[in-house]
Amino acid sequence: MHSPASLPSLPQSEAELLQRAHQLAGQSFAALAAQIGLAVPADLKRDKGWVGTLLERHLGASAGSKAEQDFAHLGIELKTIPVDAQGKPLETTFVCVAPLTGNSGVTWQSSHVRHKLSRVLWIPVEGDRAIPLAARRVGTPLLWQPDEEEERQLREDWEELMDMIVLGQVERITARHGAWLQLRPKAANSKALTEATGEYGEPILTLPRGFYLKKTFTGRLLARHFLL
Repeated sequence: MHSPASLPSLPQSEAELLQRAHQLAGQSFAALAAQIGLAVPADLKRDKGWVGTLLERHLGASAGSKAEQDFAHLGIELKTIPVDAQGKPLETTFVCVAPLTGNSGVTWQSSHVRHKLSRVLWIPVEGDRAIPLAARRVGTPLLWQPDEEEERQLREDWEELMDMIVLGQVERITARHGAWLQLRPKAANSKALTEATGEYGEPILTLPRGFYLKKTFTGRLLARHFLL
């Protein structure tokens, strides 16, 4: 067993980050894990964040508070995206936790969602369940920032969802609301309740919610950039 190489330091520039990301392309999870002495779990049932952790360590992400971007000094967020053999996303992409109280005066410009999605380093990874986790490989990275049309639609979705939260309609929000952005419960179990506002302005307890990007959005984004 080789002793693991020391973990890379924080990348000093966008170019350095992209270079590191390109060096990961085509490598298997097993090979990348061995390089840094990380054990590969049998599957991701209990280790949902394992792939993200593996890539963060190779790229030198500052594993700080998740309210900020993964590479805050570069203004870049890292998002891994499991894809099938055709390069289509297999799941929605978590953006950030949704604030359910204290939202008076919050705007799209100052929102966490906009901050997190202002510049994203997307790294597609093989997500087909038929491929053993250790054998799955990393794809070609893509550094993206929303164009005017993407920003407009994301803002409209965010405003629609936030209006419903503020008006006490959080319990009525379904995955159908929002064209590209959706609001979903995000909790390990149904006992993890948080405070929100009810329809009559009264405090209620509900499941924590998170903002997620729908597969229609990420699928379109990958297809456009990789000409699938």
